[in-house]
Amino acid sequence: MPDLFEPLTLDHGPALKNRLVLAPLTNSQSHADGTLSDEEFKWLTWRAKGGFALTMTCAAHVSRTGQGFPGQLGVFGDEHLPGLRRLAAQIKDYGSVAVAQLHHAGMRSPKALIGEAPHCPSDNEEFGARALTLAEVERVRDDFIAAAVRCETAGFQGVEIHGAHGYILAQFLSPEVNLRTDRYGGSLQNRARIIHEIIDGVRARTGPDFSLGLRLSPERFGLKLGEIVQVAREILADGRIDYLDLSLWDYAKEPMEDEFKGRSLMSYFTELPRGQVRLGCAGKVMTPQDARTCLERGMDFVLLGRAAILHHDYPQRLAADPGFMPVKTPVSVAYLESEGLGPAFVKYMQGWKGFVEEPQTEPA
Repeated sequence: MPDLFEPLTLDHGPALKNRLVLAPLTNSQSHADGTLSDEEFKWLTWRAKGGFALTMTCAAHVSRTGQGFPGQLGVFGDEHLPGLRRLAAQIKDYGSVAVAQLHHAGMRSPKALIGEAPHCPSDNEEFGARALTLAEVERVRDDFIAAAVRCETAGFQGVEIHGAHGYILAQFLSPEVNLRTDRYGGSLQNRARIIHEIIDGVRARTGPDFSLGLRLSPERFGLKLGEIVQVAREILADGRIDYLDLSLWDYAKEPMEDEFKGRSLMSYFTELPRGQVRLGCAGKVMTPQDARTCLERGMDFVLLGRAAILHHDYPQRLAADPGFMPVKTPVSVAYLESEGLGPAFVKYMQGWKGFVEEPQTEPA
């Protein structure tokens, strides 16, 4: 079993100096037009300075109409380049690998935010979404590819394609959501086609030292575990990506589907042949022992979310003290501010049950 502080090489791009990666985290701190704010710059660069081997942005939308939440970082226009350049340069200066996560919310784009009905592989009454035309599907694909090129231009060393959490690429994968009858619907091969085309397009238009990852979640949002395992099997086998990032919700959990219970959800992926493609996971990885357990069970690296919010220097603390344990929640607003979270991010975190202390009220 590799140690958490053992370096990890990738087929493309620089090696990771350790196995601890900053998970892509919604923080709602960018400007309304998607340009980088000082608050988001601080949040991310503090994690790079704190020792994370790879610092990944929040989900950054590749299309104006693909925005999923207020204050979301944008990568869909050249107007974003100055902020992206500043961010990538500082992350690298701190010795961390700079990666942007590419995202399109699809039917989960709020109409009030994008100014029109959200887009989806098929009409969706629940979300008030309309089906994409074939030309629009191709435009979404091309937007992902163009965003990757833009991120490379800005100095990022890689991108991760967000195919998880019920956003547009997961919507294509879902047999419940995707009811198309053209080449992007029907069979699993067709429903996964757009992901394969994005991977091929990014590889064709970026340099040999540019890393490429993919995030998948194997459950919820109409996804079928057996199908996601098959998609993962093919992508791990063909070696076009550098790493697969699995969002498991809880790294130790069993699958939701009855036919797959009796073993961990993670195990369905760690048993797959992976060649030189690296495998990582996120999901309630809080303590150092959680992270070590993920490696013991076959992961190559781990992604820290809440733990990284609580400690911008989690890797440095653990390297200095093998007995380090993260602070217990709930924590105060002042504590989060001391860890580099701006007001918008603090407000967002107050929506996470049990994470932030409730304000004290004065007795009458």
